[in-house]
Amino acid sequence: MFSFTAHPYPNSESFKEIFVSSLGAGAAVYLFLIIFQPFGTENFQHPYKFVLLFPYCIIFGTAFLMANLITSRFSNWNIGSELLKITFILCTGSILSYFYNSLFLSHVKLDIVNYFYMFLYTLAIGIPISIIYILSRYIYLKTIHEKKAHDISQHLPVSPPAQRQNLLKISAQNTELVMNKKDFLCVQSMENYCTFYFLENNSLKKALIRISLTNVLQQIETSSVKKCHRSYIVNLGKVKKLKGNAQGYKLVLPEIDFEIPVSRSFIPSVIPQLQQQHS
Repeated sequence: MFSFTAHPYPNSESFKEIFVSSLGAGAAVYLFLIIFQPFGTENFQHPYKFVLLFPYCIIFGTAFLMANLITSRFSNWNIGSELLKITFILCTGSILSYFYNSLFLSHVKLDIVNYFYMFLYTLAIGIPISIIYILSRYIYLKTIHEKKAHDISQHLPVSPPAQRQNLLKISAQNTELVMNKKDFLCVQSMENYCTFYFLENNSLKKALIRISLTNVLQQIETSSVKKCHRSYIVNLGKVKKLKGNAQGYKLVLPEIDFEIPVSRSFIPSVIPQLQQQHS
């Protein structure tokens, strides 16, 4: 159970995605209410019945929007985090729905028992919609990322393209590291240190230097040397394969024994450049 909830899940990052998803969540709740009319809704008679049900759309759409805006800056998002976010949305939606129903529709006295029933109604509607949302979004992102990764990988050369003998120089305090750009593979950041991976006489070498990744990027960034993740800088010219999943993409360099992740925020700058230089 715990291993399942620890599985990575793509968090919403762009405001456009959050806003569209919020509209969809609110619309899904509203359509569910007017189509199935559960929990005695079919017995509620009013000439503006569907208009009076519409605020539920606004309530849950707003709760969804608030939750996603709050969590959009969180890193290391997983299924457990997503389930907690959904729980927050359902609790917030149930509270607001309870006050709306009690004060404007039913005109009943505020009571904890009545709220408990509203909470159960919210779970009955929200859980199926949430499951559909989580699974469909995961499958959709996984499918499009895998397809794009496969298409790009088909055009990646077996041997890296010829690169000029450009030198990369990294200076930090009393340390200086110099290498040919064609031999540079990637940089991995760990707190205040960076590990440089590069080739020397066709053998993999590593160098650990006390320096920030931001400082490194300022010194070596080029059209093919890019930051692709908050912890990685990579030489796109050395990439031999691209993998896709629901989280995004991973870069494969055969010289190293790990895959380099591409954060969703860096996809617009990394993937087109990878396509361009290998087209």
